[in-house]
Parts: sequence; structure tokens; C-alpha cells
Amino acid sequence: KLVVEAAKVGNVEFLIILLSSYPDLIWQVDEEEYGTLFHVAIKHRQERVFNLIYEIGVLKDILATYDAKGRKNMLQLAAELPSSDQLNIISGAALQMQRELLWFQEIESIVPKSYVNQLDKNGETPRDIFVRTHEELKKNGEKWMRNTANSCMLVATLITTVVFPAAFTVPGGNRDKVGIPIFLEANWFTVFIVSDAIAMLFSSSSILVFLSIHTSRYTEKNFLKSLPHRLALGHAMLFISITSMLIAFTAACFLIFKSKPSVPITIVVAAPGIPISLFGILHYGLWLDIFHSS
Repeated sequence: KLVVEAAKVGNVEFLIILLSSYPDLIWQVDEEEYGTLFHVAIKHRQERVFNLIYEIGVLKDILATYDAKGRKNMLQLAAELPSSDQLNIISGAALQMQRELLWFQEIESIVPKSYVNQLDKNGETPRDIFVRTHEELKKNGEKWMRNTANSCMLVATLITTVVFPAAFTVPGGNRDKVGIPIFLEANWFTVFIVSDAIAMLFSSSSILVFLSIHTSRYTEKNFLKSLPHRLALGHAMLFISITSMLIAFTAACFLIFKSKPSVPITIVVAAPGIPISLFGILHYGLWLDIFHSS
């Protein structure tokens, strides 16, 4: 019973100690639940517990053939939708769908080939079970991905509309007739122009990336790699464009107010750090999930 409970909650350290003292517990079948501790780990999506199966060598091939209660093998358990608590470990329905696909493929790679097309009592293969039970999650994943892309695309568009005219209405203005910027030779002017150009480049590029997400085909294959990669790329570009825009703002303040007392300048320079920090802190969890999944 302790083995089953430890497998449910993912207590790997306890399992290692217990199995090292009582190795026969690996073969213990829980009649009330799903089978061996690895069946329990699969049902409850405990990756660290399941990874122990690779540390027992050739025995994993024997364990993979064990059927759980109700004649469900490992692949059939992996095809079922887990509880919401397990799904919500990762942010966003699209990333949850990707994790489920990866989990199913991982189990598929270790079970006997005959299990891939094995029918259950309802005449369904593990793949059929997966498609049926994950249909709603797939729809939610598509909706979440489109909404995220739309929101980010709106922000990127606003940045583009700000930084594009800024390149032509430079700080300090231009000299009469010749049209050469007054602060052309200043170092901070170079910082301003380069930062503005980077913000323009990355914001417009992120718009295209998020647009490709919006118009993408939401197949299982795309949920695995294409969509998470595009989402990670789009977020990275958006963050760079926001940072570059704020650097350009700081450079412009230095050019215009360089003759003023240092205290206001210090405040102006420090101010852009607030939105950058907030952007990172508030989206830290989502960013971590996105870049980890990609």
C-alpha cells in the first residue's frame, strides 16, 4: 500500500529506499488500483517514478507486459485523460496537450508492439482511446493558443506603431534645411537608433510568428513541436522588442535632458526597469513552461 501511495504522489526518494530494501515490491500488483507501481505512475502522470523503470534493466520489458485491473495495459492507461490536478501542473491547454502526446509516445515506445493495436472491451485501440478522451483538451488547446497569439500580436503591433515613427522624429529634431539630426554625433543617439531598429525588427517579426500560429493547422503533430516552438520564438521576440523600445526611450531622455540635474535622469533611467521586471515576473511560470516544452 505504501508503494502505491508513494507512486501516486511521485515520492521517488521514498520508493528508491523502499525498493532497495524490498526489491520484490516491483512485482507487487495492486488489485484495487491499476497494477504495479509503474501502472500507478502512468495513470497519475508521475514522470520521475516512471523513469525508475529504466534503472531496472531488462526487467522493464517484463513489467511492460503486465496488465492492470480491468485488463488495461500501460498504453491504455496512458491514453486516458488524467485528473485536472495533473493537467494543471503545466500552464495552458496547448502545452498540456503536448505533454499528453509526449507521455503517450513514451509509453508506446516501451510496450510490446502487439499492445499498440490491442482492442479493449469497447473495441478501441489505445490511439482511439487517446483521441476520444483528449478531444476536449485539444479544442481548448487550440482556443488557448489562438487567444495567446492574438494578445501578443496586439502588443507587438502597438510597439511597431510606436518605434516606426520614432526613427523619423528623432530626439532634438533636425538641423534646418539639411535635415541632419542635431545629436547625430552623440553616442546616445547611436544607442537610440540601434535600439529603435531592433525593436522595430523584432516586433514586426513577432507579429508574423504569432500570425502563423493563428493560421496554423492544429493537428497532433503540430501540438508536439511546431506550435510550442513558434510560441516560444514569438514570446522571445516580443520581450526583446519591449526591452529595446525602453532602451531607446532611455537614450532619448539622456539626449534631451543631459544638461539637467542628475536626479531626474536617474529616475528616468531606472523607470524602464519596472515594466521589464513586471513582464518577466508576471509571466515567469508561463515562460518556463513554454521554453521547457519547446
